[in-house]
Amino acid sequence: MYDFAIVGGGIVGLSTGLALYERYPNAKIIILDKENQVAKHQTGHNSGVIHSGIYYKPGSFKARFARKGSQSMTEFCKKYDIEHDICGKVIVATKEAELPMLDHLYKRGLENELKIRKITSEELKEKEPFVNGIAGILVPMAGIVNYKQVSERIAEMIQVKGGEIQLGAEVKKITETADEVVIETSNQTIHAHLMINCAGLQSDRIAQLAGYKTDMKIVPFRGEYYKLKPEKRYLVKDLIYPVPNPNFPFLGVHFTRMVDGEVDAGPNAVLSFKREGYRKVDFNLKDFSEVMSYGGFWKLASKYMKEGIGEMVRSVSKKRFVASLQELIPEVKEEDLVIGPSGVRAQALRSDGSLVDDFEIIIGKKSVHVCNAPSPAATASIEIGKAVVERIPVQQHLRSVIIS
Repeated sequence: MYDFAIVGGGIVGLSTGLALYERYPNAKIIILDKENQVAKHQTGHNSGVIHSGIYYKPGSFKARFARKGSQSMTEFCKKYDIEHDICGKVIVATKEAELPMLDHLYKRGLENELKIRKITSEELKEKEPFVNGIAGILVPMAGIVNYKQVSERIAEMIQVKGGEIQLGAEVKKITETADEVVIETSNQTIHAHLMINCAGLQSDRIAQLAGYKTDMKIVPFRGEYYKLKPEKRYLVKDLIYPVPNPNFPFLGVHFTRMVDGEVDAGPNAVLSFKREGYRKVDFNLKDFSEVMSYGGFWKLASKYMKEGIGEMVRSVSKKRFVASLQELIPEVKEEDLVIGPSGVRAQALRSDGSLVDDFEIIIGKKSVHVCNAPSPAATASIEIGKAVVERIPVQQHLRSVIIS
């Protein structure tokens, strides 16, 4: 019998395991993941940015956890010698019409207690010599890291503390009783006092297996990137972002220098026909049918029809994709770019067509479900783990763990 069983071996699940050991050092913990390695999906396809929290509604989990998370993630990397760089980023207004939105974003950043500052076009050029901008915001606390390396280090720490990580263990059935939760996987049956669902792209399905209807469905959006050729990396020093489009719930194409020196350009945001579909040709009938039959998706699609068509055009037209990048750096040409990696964002969507805009944690009888943790979840993962542990119901079956 385990005290805690965590479903999902991405950075959120692993951080939750670490937070559990910090609170309950004698607990018996197992982490289950259906893949053959940890951090296989959202974490392993992450852009690697340590976010500041500037974009998010003041007081929201995203805003608070990103701000605290950027600090705790940086401290973790320093302590365990994980390569990272707090290089800062610029958010760039390229035209007069964007200045009111830039001002709004600046005020939001101040409300979120961030030490940011407005910069002129001349200061922009000092920070990013090839950027095209009339004004900007400097976000000094933003940085870059390899979240897969962070995850692997946390996994090692959990195992040293006695935790088990069971790979190749796809969850098939979950039964909650008065005394325990029984998790049947593809290769064994697990008994635990409490289950914690950190399954990311599959989190709604795990909640449903446990008997919980959440009025939200994970709709996968693929973000496609290009990479600058090595001889063109000089065009980008650190992180360059546009002023986000207020009419679209994604940040827009941007430039990201990675810790290995490569420069990613993108992403767009297109519907993926498979929850774990990183290629354009990836297709899963169950995943596709669920989205197509979900009324919430069609309500969302009708609301963002124009923007969505633009994203799809960028997906099939390199020329159009490059045109978007040239708004930030005019010197970028089609021949400067090669196809890069893609990621899939697990975005929870309600039946009324509204996006679940914040992290969502649901408490069950013998379970806790992290049902919406898109970006900036990697940045905020250490803080999300702490928050999950704080929400664990202190019940009779946990007394022995708490006391010890």
